[in-house]
Amino acid sequence: MKNVFDEHYNKYDAWYDKNKFAYLSELEAVKKVLPVEGYGLEIGVGSGRFAAPLDIAVGIDPSKKMVELAKGRGVDARLGVGEELSFKDSIFDYVAIIVTLCFVQDPEKVITETARVLKPNGKIIIGIVGKESVLGKLYMKRESIFYGHARFFDIKGIMRMLRASGFSDFSYYQTIFNYSDKLNAVEKPQKGSGKGGFVVISAEKGE
Repeated sequence: MKNVFDEHYNKYDAWYDKNKFAYLSELEAVKKVLPVEGYGLEIGVGSGRFAAPLDIAVGIDPSKKMVELAKGRGVDARLGVGEELSFKDSIFDYVAIIVTLCFVQDPEKVITETARVLKPNGKIIIGIVGKESVLGKLYMKRESIFYGHARFFDIKGIMRMLRASGFSDFSYYQTIFNYSDKLNAVEKPQKGSGKGGFVVISAEKGE
């Protein structure tokens, strides 16, 4: 998987400029649940398009090219995978996994590892393109360098994995109510799920 992102890193990064309003709408949705303060980690930091503007201190990614781009945006980015986090237990206040869970080999293990490195009452923030959404169905049909390798999830599936790792106190925000390339303004996030193509799920680790 990392070879795809290493080979096409420029195309990946250019998507955010080409689809500016979709990207900014996603940022607004993440902001709704992201802690204002605290020491954070982003798993699957990519080119740093989320970690940098959201002030997430640390990021990991299996792609060397992506790590280099994220470092250029001021993120403490490191090579790594979510299934084997090279961090001590209970050190992060929050962990973000934004559009990454669909690309990992073992999503359950990623969530388990996230729980391990989170402090008690720490927060997990997961951003997905919902399997049941219009946008998700489009991505599953469309041939894509990146999404051709993806495994899409619905909200219930994410919740099952989170509960199994001891997370609770769920909240949801959704955005992108049209196709990404059709937006001409930043959309205001709405509570809940089921209508927006991009959904942010947050939950809290138990004590």
